[in-house]
Amino acid sequence: MNNKAMDCTALTLTIIGAVNWGLIGFFNFNLVAFLFGSMSWLSRIIYALVGLCGLYLISFYMKTGRVDA
Repeated sequence: MNNKAMDCTALTLTIIGAVNWGLIGFFNFNLVAFLFGSMSWLSRIIYALVGLCGLYLISFYMKTGRVDA
């Protein structure tokens, strides 16, 4: 089943998470905590969504080897 909107949303959220990790690693700056508060309910939801999107994107590995007819 091809769900392009979900794929794009998951990829966007995962990229946001990766950028946040890069900011933490290089500059010790947590963008999510800065914008939404340190471990507030909203920041916890964002972290959870990014994690779920990362797990969802594991399915992309299965898609890369598949040939669509």
